[in-house]
Amino acid sequence: MEIRRALPQDIRELLHCLKMRSKYAVLLVFVISLIIIEKENNFISRVSDKLKQSPQALAEPNSTEGSPAPAKNGSLASLQELDAAFSQLRSHLHNITLQLAGDGQPVPRRHVLLMATTRTGSSFVGEFFNQQSSIFYLFEPLWHVEKTVNFLSGAASAVGSAVIYRDALKQLFLCDLYILENYISPVPEGHLMPFLFRRSSSQSLCEEPVCTPSTKKVFEKYYCRNRRCGPLNITLAAEACRRKQHVALKTVRFRPLEFLQPLAEDPRLDLRIIQLVRDPRAVLASRMVAFSGKYESWQKWLSEGEASLREEEVQKLRSNCESIRVSAELGLRRPGWLRGRYMLVRYEDVARAPLRKAREMFRFAGLPLTPQVEEWIGKNTQAPRDGSGVYSTCKNSSEQFDKWRFGMPFKLAQVVQDACAPAMRLFGYKLAGSPEALANRSFSLLEEAQPAWVT
Repeated sequence: MEIRRALPQDIRELLHCLKMRSKYAVLLVFVISLIIIEKENNFISRVSDKLKQSPQALAEPNSTEGSPAPAKNGSLASLQELDAAFSQLRSHLHNITLQLAGDGQPVPRRHVLLMATTRTGSSFVGEFFNQQSSIFYLFEPLWHVEKTVNFLSGAASAVGSAVIYRDALKQLFLCDLYILENYISPVPEGHLMPFLFRRSSSQSLCEEPVCTPSTKKVFEKYYCRNRRCGPLNITLAAEACRRKQHVALKTVRFRPLEFLQPLAEDPRLDLRIIQLVRDPRAVLASRMVAFSGKYESWQKWLSEGEASLREEEVQKLRSNCESIRVSAELGLRRPGWLRGRYMLVRYEDVARAPLRKAREMFRFAGLPLTPQVEEWIGKNTQAPRDGSGVYSTCKNSSEQFDKWRFGMPFKLAQVVQDACAPAMRLFGYKLAGSPEALANRSFSLLEEAQPAWVT
């Protein structure tokens, strides 16, 4: 009898508990759904790969007939369509999960690294994170580190430099901005740094309370443009970093992705890496304008007709492309420590659809995209002409991203294509076989982006 009288009360308590935790139950369901979909997606990908290999495996060893094209295989096409559908559903469920997690609950602290090379549009893409008030954003914090490393007698090796850069990135993500003082000469007094590189490009360093009253007779080479501030107080900046919900860094001075494994496995960090690439032909064309002094030999080669280009210049270009390709291939192989932490983005895709790509990047990073970012993108991608100089982030992006091809000499494009063909194929950049193809607007030099670039 006592058990029977207690039963309704237990049921009421159980229902109350379920009601209180319903939101978390729904979230758990979505997480489990994502795991199941991921497994199904991986299974389909493996089957698809087997089907791609099967025509070659069945062919006679000495047969001269070509294998049937995988794209024409009906079963493979169906699997690819199903694979794409799973990817879209997974993305949709991921968005819903983020919304549920953020409904009254703080989003976990994220650490975003935008990794690129010079003249790839990284300043423009970095502004997506700079415009979000919940993100502490730093523009090229490794600039001072590079200057010091290069100044050292004999200079550090590539491996030594990578380790130094990586350790500096880790401390910066942890808001230990004092690390920068080790690379400033003379050492700042009282943690006041009046010449931090491009301070104005980081809103977090130009807003209160980091923006202190300006000081007379203090020269600042890199000052805040929108308001007058005193010398940068590193202590105030570090405190502001800790108050912000997330941290994002942009750098063109770090390339070897494998060196970031300790950061990805550091329990204090929740690292997300976005590698930004651009057509190497466009990169070279832009560098020859922005850094003309460093490309005098290229200009001389172009103006003197048939004179050969110095081999060391071509080798430098080839090495640059190869270092980018090697890092991207590592990310796309999906090693365990990088799974869910790596995204490959082409500048051309951002330029053609900036708001859509911004949403994809923020979704990958697990961050909500705010109206301020959307408004900035709208204002800075519809300029009537190409901004106010080579460093401008205000452009008519959909019209400017392939403007380079109509002014580039074909023999210059050929040099880039010969040196960078493996990287270009990986990133979906088509080779131009003639001057007419290079300058033909109806001939696209860009293949479609691959869903697998988000890993």
